[in-house]
Amino acid sequence: MPEQTQPDQTQPVPAQQPPGSVADRLAVVRGRIAAAADAAGRGPDDVRLLVATKTQTADAVLEALAAGVDLIGENRVQELVAKAPAVADRLADGTLAVHMIGHLQRNKINQVLATATGLETLDSLDLARAISDRCVRDDRTGSQALDVMVQVNVTGEESKSGVGPDDAAELAAAVAALPGLRLTGFMTIGARLADSSERGVRAGFARLRAVRDEVLASGAPGTGTATELSMGMTGDLELAIAEGATIVRVGTAVFGPRPAP
Repeated sequence: MPEQTQPDQTQPVPAQQPPGSVADRLAVVRGRIAAAADAAGRGPDDVRLLVATKTQTADAVLEALAAGVDLIGENRVQELVAKAPAVADRLADGTLAVHMIGHLQRNKINQVLATATGLETLDSLDLARAISDRCVRDDRTGSQALDVMVQVNVTGEESKSGVGPDDAAELAAAVAALPGLRLTGFMTIGARLADSSERGVRAGFARLRAVRDEVLASGAPGTGTATELSMGMTGDLELAIAEGATIVRVGTAVFGPRPAP
């Protein structure tokens, strides 16, 4: 990993809606990512942009895809299902990846697997086993395995899902051993800047990086692919990139304030 920057070298950008079209806003976000990566001594291609499409219409999603977006994330299963027809062609030709970034209930597994190429919110072995069973049943193994990340609650807030940092490595090793699942890394929702200092936000992101590094160093079967760190959103993506994020999840800065459901 490149050397991490000091807390005063990277400043977060307040969440706001840049003017113009979705394409214009995407350009601003990509500029922020590139600048933050450069400040951290990293290349712009080291960080992927996941566009979070919660409450957005299918037309808005298609506008983002037309502007070059190749990775989107859905929080709600019903929205994932509703928008699936609009992105079916891109999924079929392999030019789009769709991640589930919201909490997943076991009774919704089949609906998610019908569209999602990845799940970032795996937080229990029971859920992992249930998903593994469905993948095996559907012959979704080997190169067709589902990409999954272990969600880690680095803040300890009861309102947030995720396994605790002290238990994350053990869960990751167990998940990596299951057929039909490919462990690709770890995801977290950081502390809100409004509730914490920049140093506190960065400490949470650094904790996730430490979990990832511990798992990679363990050499446990199936953990060698667990390189991703999905962390950072519109208001704190610079801090996340400074701490090693490989995926940042941005919605508001691309689409503006979310419309009411």
